[in-house]
Amino acid sequence: MSDKTAPCAPAVPVRIFLVVVDESAELSVALAYACLRARRCGGRVALLYVTEPTEFQSWRAVEDLMREERRVEAELTLQRHAKEVNRRTGILPVLYLREGERREELLRLIDEDPSISVLVLAASTGPEGPGPLITYLASAGVNRLRIPLTIVPGTLTEEQIAAVS
Repeated sequence: MSDKTAPCAPAVPVRIFLVVVDESAELSVALAYACLRARRCGGRVALLYVTEPTEFQSWRAVEDLMREERRVEAELTLQRHAKEVNRRTGILPVLYLREGERREELLRLIDEDPSISVLVLAASTGPEGPGPLITYLASAGVNRLRIPLTIVPGTLTEEQIAAVS
């Protein structure tokens, strides 16, 4: 009998689908798409919420209170969407909460975390265009991305999402 053991196969990295959380109507479409893709490929969903700083800096105590209120609201929003991701995928998502300018914090996170594989955003359904983040990333910001950007039409139904994912 040989004492040799078969070499372990290299670990396959889990695909992480990152969704930027905001208050837009199309967020639910991006979440549904990311959850379905993650479930189908054995991946995971990550949620990023960015609180933007206020311009109010006259009194430090007031600014600190406003920052804390934004953080609490952001945490509650992330928890609500995390429950939905868990319901859809059976796995709790990775949660990121940052403060700063949304697109810069998004790009910084993608650069810092090599486990993030795909950025999933849903296009706005309004007449003003797909949304400021998509507009930036699809033009000047595209050279700053190291991962694929998936833009999902914000008007997709659950059935359509299932068909394309």
